[in-house]
Amino acid sequence: MKKHIVLLPGDGIGKEVIQSAKDVLEAVAGEFDHSFTFEIQDIGGCAIDLHGTPLPDSTVTACAQADAVLLGAVGGPKWDRLPSHLRPEKGLLGIRKALNLFANLRPVKAFPNLLHASPLKESVVNGSDLLIVRELIGGLYFGTPSGRSADGQSVVDTLAYTKKEIEQIVDKAFQSAQLRKGHLTSVDKANVLESSKLWREIVEEKQAQYPDVMVEHMLVDAAAMKLVTNPGSFDVIVTENMFGDILSDEASVLTGSLGMLPSASLNQAGVGLYEPVHGSAPDIAGKGVANPLAMILSTALMLRHSFQMEKEAHLVETAVQAILDDGYHTADLEVVNGHKVGTAEMTKMIVELIKSQSATVSILNCYV
Repeated sequence: MKKHIVLLPGDGIGKEVIQSAKDVLEAVAGEFDHSFTFEIQDIGGCAIDLHGTPLPDSTVTACAQADAVLLGAVGGPKWDRLPSHLRPEKGLLGIRKALNLFANLRPVKAFPNLLHASPLKESVVNGSDLLIVRELIGGLYFGTPSGRSADGQSVVDTLAYTKKEIEQIVDKAFQSAQLRKGHLTSVDKANVLESSKLWREIVEEKQAQYPDVMVEHMLVDAAAMKLVTNPGSFDVIVTENMFGDILSDEASVLTGSLGMLPSASLNQAGVGLYEPVHGSAPDIAGKGVANPLAMILSTALMLRHSFQMEKEAHLVETAVQAILDDGYHTADLEVVNGHKVGTAEMTKMIVELIKSQSATVSILNCYV
């Protein structure tokens, strides 16, 4: 199978972890007789420096023509004083809108040998395995009007949704729940917000189309509390843009490191943008110590959701787990009695495991 992938390294450690993703994908292609071609484009701070904008037209065009997009990270203190329309993060928001990436999927899974790194008690976080489905191109971040008055004495942001926008993300969440444990938690603020009242109505309407999925409604404040007191009770969470932004960041600490969390942003055509949850971490950029695992796990999501390569995705995920089980870790993980390695060494071990015929056979036997 031939696929064309656009790489958006971005800023900080994004450049390093994107290289790790490319190395892993080349290993996967070799094992399964695929052909992956790669094209590098600019986004974020580096795009501002080179093109005067966080999202050049050439980047948008390339991404629109690709089979999938991998993004490293954007941002850094270098660009903090720029006006809001020139901030690196505008590039990320812009590419999501340009590609109509309405659904953000963020899996959060507690790895048994990393439970000690979580700020929660091991007994609380153990067994947690949830998926947050966040609406990504509507709501407060994109609504108009938005801005500050001429005299600077007032501001306005607008939370706006259409029924169609809510329906498509709710459908995606139900479909995700069908592939998991069949439990969907819809998070809103229906006791206050009109947008949430419509959201809840649509979830209830859609429930009839997915009778195999159990649905519960939960107010966002209650969901925030339950995420840190009983995260194992969640399967799939679906919510609007801002609530999803906050809850997914809260959930990210369950694992003890942002360096372990991948994400996928999808449109209706199946083209997706895949990125790690962590930021650009400019303080460690170029030092060779960044954790590449979230980026590598994002490639697994790409293989699964955009390319329908389930065996290949499982191979990558199993390789990551095997490396952790052997005690290898980057500086952010601090595995007890483990072996600390850098970005390049961690990537090399995963690549070698993927290429190993015996490892491949044993992993694929899971499907027999």
